[in-house]
Amino acid sequence: MILISDIGNTSITVGLFNKDKKVKTWRLTTDSKRSADEYGILLSELMKQFNPNIQIEGAIISSVVTTLTDIYLSAIKKYLNVEPINFSYKIDTGVKIAIDNKSEVGADRIVNAVAAVNFYKTPAIVIDFGTATTFDIINEKNEFVGGIITPGMKIQAQALSKFTSKLPLLDIEAPKQVIGTTTQEAILSGIVRGHACMISGLLKECEKELKQKPVIIATGGYAYLVEKYITPKFDYIDEDLTLKGLNVIYNKLTLLKQ
Repeated sequence: MILISDIGNTSITVGLFNKDKKVKTWRLTTDSKRSADEYGILLSELMKQFNPNIQIEGAIISSVVTTLTDIYLSAIKKYLNVEPINFSYKIDTGVKIAIDNKSEVGADRIVNAVAAVNFYKTPAIVIDFGTATTFDIINEKNEFVGGIITPGMKIQAQALSKFTSKLPLLDIEAPKQVIGTTTQEAILSGIVRGHACMISGLLKECEKELKQKPVIIATGGYAYLVEKYITPKFDYIDEDLTLKGLNVIYNKLTLLKQ
């Protein structure tokens, strides 16, 4: 089994893969205050609960939380007895990063591009609904050519609550209608439907610049919620896109070592 971890600003998605097949996933809270021992014990317990006889043969991570990266790598080494791969833009994935400053691109965004190239057609746009909502854009030559970064819906909700005196902090859910008749309905309409309108508009502008109609792939927790209000609809929603991309990269690197 291969342990795959995508460390985001809000959560860590952990997956077990057997060759190309996803076997199990978990979602952990991102917490840089946890020690390597705490993460190590947590991971080892998850593995034992899933299968007491499990054997972890390798591991790969992508991380956008620099303060947690080394802690998490140490946890895997100490408690799972494998040498994990820390994915970065320096690793050759077969997908060219066609921008000037490659180091600025988050590891998860490159991984999303790899997954798009390997599992879908290009040109493609991956929309990842995380702490930030990101667009990762791949042209017809399978090159990562850039993207868009916007505040995610949860950040928007938190900002409204923090910087206003009367607006409450809400859980993100589908608004009943466009015109809210209560404060809660108005906020949800603005955040969710507003997010959908923003995405629809940006997709049209991206298509103009690409001069081709791209495949639209959505991933992340809010993809299904936003799709209700998007025009046109996403071509695909793939909740495991980033994990699948990391698995492709791990398998490629393993083959190169043989």
